[in-house]
Amino acid sequence: MAPQKTLGFTVSLALLATGAHALDIVLPTPNQALFAGGGPSFYMHVNREFEGDSSKPWQGGQYGFWRNPTRTSAGILYTRFHEGLDIKPLKRDAAGEPLDPVWSIADGKVVHANETSGHSNYGKYVVIEHIWDGCPYYALYGHLKSICVRKGEAVGRSQIIGALGYTGVGIDRSRAHLHFEINLLANRKFDSWHQKHMKEPNWHGIYNGLNLFGIDPARLFLENRKNPNLTIPQFLAGEEPFYKVRIPNPGTIDILTRYPWLSGGIDPASPPAWEISFAKSGLPLRFKALAGPVPGPQLAEVKATAASPYYQTLGRITRSGSKTGLTENGLRFLRVFTWPD
Repeated sequence: MAPQKTLGFTVSLALLATGAHALDIVLPTPNQALFAGGGPSFYMHVNREFEGDSSKPWQGGQYGFWRNPTRTSAGILYTRFHEGLDIKPLKRDAAGEPLDPVWSIADGKVVHANETSGHSNYGKYVVIEHIWDGCPYYALYGHLKSICVRKGEAVGRSQIIGALGYTGVGIDRSRAHLHFEINLLANRKFDSWHQKHMKEPNWHGIYNGLNLFGIDPARLFLENRKNPNLTIPQFLAGEEPFYKVRIPNPGTIDILTRYPWLSGGIDPASPPAWEISFAKSGLPLRFKALAGPVPGPQLAEVKATAASPYYQTLGRITRSGSKTGLTENGLRFLRVFTWPD
């Protein structure tokens, strides 16, 4: 069988041979309430204090901007992005300890297992690589009580990998849950980016959360149940960009070597510049090749909003009067994709 080609970009047989297939996924715990409407039966609540009121909204366990309410000129906005699902346990013992197992959502390979709770806000966590349609995606299982798999181990769909818990920052036994993500990996040279731009040590190499960009797992599970032939590119095709940025081509864009569908299969080294479309969260949705060069990173477009886009882009874009632009944080964020540039 010859290598498959898309618009001139070759997907190697070696990658396809590592287990490429359509999505064949299951929810990662015994809690299946997502398929019955989700809500408080599925999502673990957050403890919220806002303007003198205390609440426990289950919505805070969803993927998206559901946390840290801030009152702005346009009303209340939620400014903290939650990149995964917080799935509540179904069973506890008499002392309130969670008893639910956690299992792999699909066949894959363990690429990272953090056994030291203090090294991450995720606490004890596991990352499993899944190859779907020739591209690697990374499922993250966080706040585990215990881990029973090792780095490099092949795992099967529904194989137990650990136990649901409450390790990590800001979680107690009452809020024990599985934090679960499905991610694209940005850059395999991330560790040197981290050394250049961050002060704290990087205990997790390329599987640091700053190098993983999550898609909406709940919507993926629901749409996959309706359409078992769904692919990730099809799933993301309907996502509306929130902003677009133009960058000079640094010579290669590492993320495009793993996800050629982001650029329509264009050789990452060929165009003089790129226009990248991003979701609010910073998830890259599309790379458009530009015919001419650009002098440096520049904001090309941002969705019109009543409040400053600063609140809805994790501080990466700011607005002063009628002018919008990238912040220092935004420029540093872009370098995750272009590093080394």
